[in-house]
Amino acid sequence: MNQINIQYYKKNGCELILGSYDGKLCLADHLYRKQRDRVDKRLKKLLNANYVECDDALLSQVKKELDEYFVMDRKEFDIPLLLVGSDFQKSVWTALLQIPYGETRSYKEQSKIVGDEKAVRAVANANGANAISIIVPCHRIIGSNGNLTGYAGGLTLKKKLLELENNLFTI
Repeated sequence: MNQINIQYYKKNGCELILGSYDGKLCLADHLYRKQRDRVDKRLKKLLNANYVECDDALLSQVKKELDEYFVMDRKEFDIPLLLVGSDFQKSVWTALLQIPYGETRSYKEQSKIVGDEKAVRAVANANGANAISIIVPCHRIIGSNGNLTGYAGGLTLKKKLLELENNLFTI
């Protein structure tokens, strides 16, 4: 059985569980989200691994970069990622990585990017299954009408992250 090293990160109302596998980040997810069990089961099954609480160099780097992000000293992350999911989910998450800091896209715009304008609901579901929050910026997806919609960390945190990226205030 393989091992996913996990650590916990808490900063300004954001509580994450971080996980590394084979020198790559596979988990940076909201600790108290509704789909916590589903995300954990997917990672453990697809990587044939168990969680072991232990620190490593990559997780220390992730914490450092998140700290820098929250004080507006970092706009891009330099962390090697391991996206664990279906091919469609990976395409949606890869599209999220293309959204620049401080910008947003609608689910429909993201659907066009992944090649199926009518796949809005499937794209929304894939965003909801994203296990690498903030770094794979699903918080940058909003409704077509400009309203904030679903976020595993809650809409209050989503709003704070978007405001942080637009320099409206510091969390």
